[in-house]
Amino acid sequence: MSNNIIVKQIQGLAPLLQVFDMPVALRFYRDVLGFEVVRASGEGDDVDWVLLNLNSTELMLNTAYEKPNRPPEPDEQRIAAHTDTSLYFGHPDVDELYSYLLSKGIHLKAPQITGYGWKAIYLLDPDGYLLCFHWPVQ
Repeated sequence: MSNNIIVKQIQGLAPLLQVFDMPVALRFYRDVLGFEVVRASGEGDDVDWVLLNLNSTELMLNTAYEKPNRPPEPDEQRIAAHTDTSLYFGHPDVDELYSYLLSKGIHLKAPQITGYGWKAIYLLDPDGYLLCFHWPVQ
């Protein structure tokens, strides 16, 4: 089999984010954003790993610490380093999503037009990862 055929079989992308508290992360990604838990390392919300899916978008969450080794509070330096990671999601009605997120108690700035001509909203998830929801301005 040629290399070209082999690489053309690569499918999908599932980023892995390290989270401090899985139940908190799941309340955000599952209960607010609507992701479905497809697989998990155990039962319930207090697990160490999950695979999430929303409209063919996959995302994995993994606890940064196994339960016996979890410190009482998140490491501020570790959380600060999360600003290097951004996830961009498409959404055709950014204004509608903005209103929905506000209704869920999410704090974020009003939609803006980016320098590349897309309407976007930005927010931080519970672990400090930047999320952007955007769509081309028509």
